[in-house]
Amino acid sequence: MENAKRYKAVFFDLGGTLRIALMDEPYMKHARRKMAEIAGAEIPYEEFFQIVEDRYEPYRKWAVGENKESNDEELWCKWLLPDYDPKRIRQVCHELSFQYRQAKGRRVVVDGGKEVLRTLHERGYKLGIISNLIGENEVPDWLEEDGLDKYFDSVILSSVCGVRKPDAEIYRIACRSLGVEPEECVSVADNIKRDIPGAKGAGIGCNIIFDSPEKKHPVKFTEETRPDAVVVDFREVLDYLPPLHD
Repeated sequence: MENAKRYKAVFFDLGGTLRIALMDEPYMKHARRKMAEIAGAEIPYEEFFQIVEDRYEPYRKWAVGENKESNDEELWCKWLLPDYDPKRIRQVCHELSFQYRQAKGRRVVVDGGKEVLRTLHERGYKLGIISNLIGENEVPDWLEEDGLDKYFDSVILSSVCGVRKPDAEIYRIACRSLGVEPEECVSVADNIKRDIPGAKGAGIGCNIIFDSPEKKHPVKFTEETRPDAVVVDFREVLDYLPPLHD
């Protein structure tokens, strides 16, 4: 990666990159039960969860096909629980999104993640998050609880801005939020089909792919999805981004 010092900002993907999902069944079971409870379901919680799962498939097909994302209220009132009391669902939609995501795994910061964030911050880089996910509150709450919010100048979530990767617009939104040009930015992500084309389309200066431990199959790069660098240990990101000021 030549001329690394010209980069001013680093954007991180979340799922499979900065955070890893652990399959913690007791934790996930608790979340499924909690979802049914707060929604006021009158059926067994596992049956309720399966209904949500079945309804999530057409939502996801729409979201991926259109590169769009619903906010919490639209997601639960329109797509997932349209037959439940809308007043109640509007009041608990943020918590439903949170618990639904917890039902898919307990998320932890990737090994070396905090070290990378702290070091890049100290080296003078502006840091941001660009992530496709449902739920408007989970990420800001997590950053504050883990004491990571101090490192980030921008958090762009598809559930808030309404645009999903690989649409290049979500990268442009992120760049504008930091006041930097796309060519001055580095993207660190894990999904070549989702993360590379949009970043390249927006003119992001450098794409680093993290060979995430969540990946189960090897990937083959094409010209459209070829990154500038691949790292296996998350800490290797630091090798490409020296201090901005000597």
